[in-house]
Amino acid sequence: MARAVTPGSRQPWLGFAASVLVQVAGGTGYTFPLYSHSLKKAMGYKQRQITLLGVANDFGENFGIIAGLLCNRFPPWSILLVGATCCFLGFGALWSAVSLTFPNLHYWLLWLALCIATNSSAWFGTGVIVTNLRNFPHRRGTVAGILKGYAGLGGAVYTILYTSVLHGSSTKLLWFMTVGVPFVSLATMFFVRPFVPPLETNHPSEQRHFMFIQIASFFLGIYILVYTIVDYLLPLSDAVISVLFGVMILLLFAPLAIPIKMTLFPSRTEDDNTEENEPLLAASSSSNDPGDAQENDEAFDLNALLAEEESGTRRRRPRRGENFEFHQALIKADFWLLFMAYFLGVGSGVTVLNNLAQIGVAAGLEDTTLLLCIFSFCNFVGRIGGGSASEYLARSRSVSRTIWMTATQAIMVIAFLLYASDINGTLYVSTGMLGVGYGVQFSVMLPTVSEIFGLKHFGLLYNFMLLGNPLGAFLFSGLLAGYLYDKEAAKQLPDSSTCLGPNCFRSTFLFLAGMCTLGSLLSSILSTRLTSVYQNLYAAGSPRTPRAPLR
Repeated sequence: MARAVTPGSRQPWLGFAASVLVQVAGGTGYTFPLYSHSLKKAMGYKQRQITLLGVANDFGENFGIIAGLLCNRFPPWSILLVGATCCFLGFGALWSAVSLTFPNLHYWLLWLALCIATNSSAWFGTGVIVTNLRNFPHRRGTVAGILKGYAGLGGAVYTILYTSVLHGSSTKLLWFMTVGVPFVSLATMFFVRPFVPPLETNHPSEQRHFMFIQIASFFLGIYILVYTIVDYLLPLSDAVISVLFGVMILLLFAPLAIPIKMTLFPSRTEDDNTEENEPLLAASSSSNDPGDAQENDEAFDLNALLAEEESGTRRRRPRRGENFEFHQALIKADFWLLFMAYFLGVGSGVTVLNNLAQIGVAAGLEDTTLLLCIFSFCNFVGRIGGGSASEYLARSRSVSRTIWMTATQAIMVIAFLLYASDINGTLYVSTGMLGVGYGVQFSVMLPTVSEIFGLKHFGLLYNFMLLGNPLGAFLFSGLLAGYLYDKEAAKQLPDSSTCLGPNCFRSTFLFLAGMCTLGSLLSSILSTRLTSVYQNLYAAGSPRTPRAPLR
């Protein structure tokens, strides 16, 4: 059961620190380029088959509808437990294929195994993001940006693990994800708990703590980028690698400094004994029934939402900024404008991510590890920066968050045109630009959904939005990019599965530039529609939305 907490309490921060570790461990969806070539070689697949496996990777990672439905009915630890199980079973099957333990696994069985493996990320993400947005409802953009940022940074962490510690062994990487990731989830899942947030919205320590985590995460990202570049350029001994990797692990645990500090140096506002014994909600004057108290918590103004008539009680339709039922959100134009803008942005970005290794090879790179690390780091910067910047402008100037989708998709258009032009020296620059734009889409979409349609069914609504990612991967990557790549490879050498030169992806890049142009237009329309909504929500500098039901 959720517990009430006072301002400055350490329990939500301990859960937030545990959530960071879960998100990093759950960044397995970004590792597909690290072992896709091994699958291709071991199983004798063509590029289009690998591209369709990339679709399975994205579909599993983003199919969180079931997790979204269950997160309001079961505690977070059970959601994380399901994620750990999916991770063990799915990556275990992939390991058995790459290691040739079971060399004759059918293609569609591997496709399903990859879906199950990366679906663990959806369970992990739903468990920690829904819980923490409810624990910190007044810092939604910041919370979403940090958690999604660490998830994106997980790709770079796995890249270092793969190249430095595991010496480029796909088999060892898949074994680690089979065993190591479930272990992290099991070790942390009981710390991720829901709390009834305090009524105080601007406790001074809250902003300082989030600032510390943002600085620590950014420093971690810089450290990982420098580490990767040094490892790429210079031969490092195993001893040096062990020390550098150990420092990275310590930086991953930096958010734990907050609850440790609050334990050793408690502030005057903390009263742990009271927190442990407080009921879920204070008893109301009209009822002592916990069910009634929860209903009072779910509604922004119960008297305004219910109209008593002779025929019975009838609920009016919610306004934007209040709690929507799922079916009520589905008939709103704002919902589909946000979905389409998000789908076009992340669908275009994930197409490049899934084919990044082949893009690098086509451009003449022998080792694409640095390219993947640059994308992961810039993706992380986009998520952290997008969440923080949109939070600041929403609070200070009531600016719609989706304006950031408009701006960054315009940047993605430029990146795709640079890719297509094949100008010398622009490959890494365009990859970085695309990574930033891709990351911003996530950190903007999450809080926007909660602000427009409420926190009550946020888990289901945001997981529905996430379907834009695998849908884009299927249409843009599976059906388009893979087909055009194999067609160009056949022109160069019949029966070849490798394509070299700018023509391998040029048509794909031009198409994706057009999709991002359309996405930028749709998000600008949505931003205009939401102007009055954000002015109402943030008129006092803090979101004026109902508190979420906690279970």
